[in-house]
Amino acid sequence: MKNAPDLSAQIAKSIRDAIVSGDLDVGERLPSEAELSDQFDVSRSTVREALKRLAAQSLIRTQRGATGGAFVNKLRFEDAYGQQITTSALLLSMNAVDFTTACEARFALERACAPLSAQRRSADHLATMRAEITRQAQPGLSDESFCASDVAFHRALVDGAGNPVLSYQLAGAVEAIEPLMNMITFTARSRDRIVGLHTRIADALEARDADQTVALLDTLADYTAELGQSVAAKRKDTPKGN
Repeated sequence: MKNAPDLSAQIAKSIRDAIVSGDLDVGERLPSEAELSDQFDVSRSTVREALKRLAAQSLIRTQRGATGGAFVNKLRFEDAYGQQITTSALLLSMNAVDFTTACEARFALERACAPLSAQRRSADHLATMRAEITRQAQPGLSDESFCASDVAFHRALVDGAGNPVLSYQLAGAVEAIEPLMNMITFTARSRDRIVGLHTRIADALEARDADQTVALLDTLADYTAELGQSVAAKRKDTPKGN
């Protein structure tokens, strides 16, 4: 006999499948806890646990009052960013993805956004990128803050493509892969060189020059790969215990 957590997971999957298939529409009210309890032949506490699982995934929302209950939520790409980032970070750490592979994947995905971003970027996207460049040029900026600014810069480049599906797909690349790469290369990189490349990328996007934007991302990718190789070589040459 399966335990309560297994049953709640099964119930959550059943409801989730109904949402995905369209049997339950956005905004539709789910059966009551009592009705679900009878339907699945489980206790109401097991039903509540299943509903908590669905709410944690932003698939349903609850509403109090006489007209309350659980309703199918309209899931936005922004609501799923966190899960995408967490999953990407776990995949990288648990599968021991090497730096070269991560670098190749991240920049291949980002370059795919560059032509669209050159066409569609807004003044707000450019303003964000310029603000982060100014922040990165501050002499006393900590390594942690520089890395966060680096992510924010590239997040604006990706979001400038104006495509929520791409933004969602690249959430892992920009906010999981990039921080990992920064952790490896921050001791070896030249901030001035990165600020210079970021400035030229922003200039190319402002000029709506897709080819130049891609070329500059290629240059940044090559530099990042070189940094990774340099750090790896130093670690290899450093005796253990030092």
